[in-house]
Order: sequence, then C-alpha cells, then structure tokens
Amino acid sequence: MAKIGCDISDPKRAPEGKKRILWADNDMPVLQLVRQRFGKTKPLRGMRMSCCLHVTAETANLVRTLKAGGATVALCASNPLSTQDDVAASLVKDFGISVYARRGESVKVFYQHLNATIDQRPNVTMDDGADLVNQLHTKRKAHAGAIIASMEETTTGVIRLRAMESSGALMFPVIAVNDAATKHLFDNRYGTGQSTLDGIVRATDILLAGAKVVVAGYGWCGRGVSERARGMGAHVTVTEVDPLRALQAAMDGFNVAPMAEAVRYGDLFVTLTGDKHVIRREHFAKMKDGAIVCNSGHFDVELDIPALAKLAKKVNRGVRNHVDEYVLSGGRRIFLLAEGRLVNLSAAEGHPASVMDMSFATQALAGEYARKAGSKLETRVHDVPSEVEDWVAKLKLQSMGIKIDKLTPEQKHYLASSGEGT
Repeated sequence: MAKIGCDISDPKRAPEGKKRILWADNDMPVLQLVRQRFGKTKPLRGMRMSCCLHVTAETANLVRTLKAGGATVALCASNPLSTQDDVAASLVKDFGISVYARRGESVKVFYQHLNATIDQRPNVTMDDGADLVNQLHTKRKAHAGAIIASMEETTTGVIRLRAMESSGALMFPVIAVNDAATKHLFDNRYGTGQSTLDGIVRATDILLAGAKVVVAGYGWCGRGVSERARGMGAHVTVTEVDPLRALQAAMDGFNVAPMAEAVRYGDLFVTLTGDKHVIRREHFAKMKDGAIVCNSGHFDVELDIPALAKLAKKVNRGVRNHVDEYVLSGGRRIFLLAEGRLVNLSAAEGHPASVMDMSFATQALAGEYARKAGSKLETRVHDVPSEVEDWVAKLKLQSMGIKIDKLTPEQKHYLASSGEGT
C-alpha cells in the first residue's frame, strides 16, 4: 500500500469534509457509474497519478474514482484560494489520498505542494491551468520522461499547451478535456455562469437588477456569465478582441463596446479571457466611484493589480470578506474581489456538483483512454474521443430522466447514402 503524504490545514475538519463530499456525490450520478466500473475492472492499476486541481468536494469525488480504478493519487491545489480545507482533511483521513493543499497558501508553499506531487514520480498528470506540466517542462524535466499523458481541465491551460505544441516544446501527449463538448458547453457556460455570480453576490451583496455589468471575453465562460447576469436584470456590456465572438455577443442581444468606453459607466467588471492585463491602469483611472472589479479566469493576471495598487492612495483590506477597497485620488474607490483570483471558487464554492459530474466523468475516462493507448499517443494536444463524449452525455440524460429519439433504419440509410435528391 502506498504511503499517504499530506500538508493540510486542519485534520480535525475531516468529518465536516466527508459530509460535503458525500453531498456532492449525490449530484454526480455519471461519475458514480464510472467509479463503480473502475472498482470492478481496475483500469488504472499500477498508475501513479499527480493531480493539480481545485481541492473541492467535486474534485474529491474524481480522485476517489481514480483510486477506485487502482491508481495511486497525489493531489495539490491549482489555486491558493480555492481549497476547501475540510475536504482536504477528509480526503486524507477517510479516503487515503495524499493531499498537499492549504487555503490561502503562499506562492512559495504552492510550488512546494506542486513539487510534492511530482515527487511520487507520476506517469499520468491531471492539470487545471497547466502548472504541473509547466513544472515538468522546466524545473523537473528529469521526471517528464515517465509521463504517458496529461489531462488538462481549463481553457487557460489548453492555451498554454497548444502554444507549447506549436513551438515544439511539448514533451508528452496531452488530452484537452476542457475542449470536450461535455465540458466546455456545460461546465464553462452553465457552471461558470452561475458560480461566478454566486461568488460576486456572496462577497458584495450587490443587486444585479439594474446594474451595469461589463463582461470581458465572450468565450463559453463569458457567455455563461453574460446570460446569467442578464437573466437577473443586469444591463450587460461585452468587451472582445475577436470579431466573430463580438458579433455573436451583439446578435445575442448584448451591448458590445471597447473596454476604454465601458469603464466609464460600468458598475461591475468581470474578466474571463485567459489573457493578461485585460483591465489595466488606464482603465482603472477612468472607473467611477464604487466600481467593483473581479476575475473568473484561471490566473489573477487578467487584472493589472500592481497598477491598481500604484494608483491607490490607500488600500483597506477586508472591508468585507473577499473585498479590498482601493482609494484613489479624490476619494474615488474601486473594490477588488478575492484578490483578483477566481471569484467563484475564492468567494463561493465553485461550480455545482451536477455540472462537474460530466466534466469529471470525462476526465476519469480520459485517464483510462490514455492508459489503454499508452505509447501510441503522439506527443501533441489530443481531443477527447467521441465515444467518451457520447457515453457521458447519454448517461447524463438518463440521470435527468430525459429520453431522446433514435434514427430509424430508413433515416440511417438516407444519411449514409447520396442517391436521393430533389
């Protein structure tokens, strides 16, 4: 039996964490089915899996599934503010998982934890932001040769990995779980849409009805936030750099404007782009008194926080939980949420378990696929196999009590032939 390692905040919180994990599991029926099969067939037997993911109740059920499949699992946090300390404690005590995560950990400790998971000499990794992969390509290259494949969970990570592939730097195959339809069409859109607004409301108690909300980015995450904010009565402006996405936002009925214009009237700003310094010094300088700024992209660099700090005459930390007040010249105030980190995980609980059910079932099955494919996988970024996508979608529909039609033999023949016409 593998030795369990850990660096967690409070082992005594394990009972509380176990309740949270099992409650989330109630809403993850597809992952339950995967775990049941994994428990019988052990497709991951002998695998050493290092995971850098948000340490939440939903993630706990994923790593339980990996362990049921026979894998030895080590988990660290992909964000210093997203860890649920009670969940971390329960994973160690109740489920025998090595966990290295503390809510609010420093950047130094974050990298110590990242390296602790690599110390178990993984042959498969799971990432949310590509930090593990990046470490294996820079500081820990000696361990990269043992990696069969990696799975990537988020848009930001896939962007980094495709850049590595293009430059020829990628050292092992990666499966872009984020790009699976069962992930980005649902998790990114419905999960991020709901959980981001949940985090904002918990932190600020803002009334969204009538508020002028500015959403930076109209990818699937930005669409989700825009749709949910409009549904709660907000006046939504979308900012974009991509003409096609800007056109989609306009045809979906949203106001579209440059950030330089939107900063003059926005009450609430949310970034979801995966890029750097989307809101910069010149934008902060034009915001009105009381503007609220937050980020729901993976890294905190979407907001130029150092520039905001230089503009401020005074910073009042913690005026509310997860709210810092930056006082600019003339007494104008800008409120920054969750230190610019993922507001949905820092100020709330992240995505609902029901939507993570599909993402994490896909993640677990991608791990099984990587094991079976082995050395046949080319060193590049791969899509999730279509059969995995179809299986997860069908089971999710079944769990929701939804039935759909099937093609008749005549329809199958028609779609497969070219003989019939006008």
